[in-house]
Amino acid sequence: MHHNVYFWLKKDITPEQRAHFEAELARLPQISYLAGGFCGKPAATEQRPVTDHSFDYSLSLHFKTMQDHEFYQHGCPDHQRFVDACRPLFEKVIVYDSAALNP
Repeated sequence: MHHNVYFWLKKDITPEQRAHFEAELARLPQISYLAGGFCGKPAATEQRPVTDHSFDYSLSLHFKTMQDHEFYQHGCPDHQRFVDACRPLFEKVIVYDSAALNP
């Protein structure tokens, strides 16, 4: 199962707040029970009608099981730390969760 999150930060945050957000975001792919993870910024790909470069940061986490995802959402201290520390810094977040077609 893949958990993909896109963040739009508030326009008036300071460089220090942005650095704090980046540091906290970078901790999430390091969670020990993940199958994999990545965080980043929009890639410098060409502008096309199907490409959205409007977000500031993205997070993609790969969970081995749906139970791991549920723990992440409702019991993982690392996730809760991120939410508590960073929620005031973003104005918009969109989540796309995907499950494999052929598990």
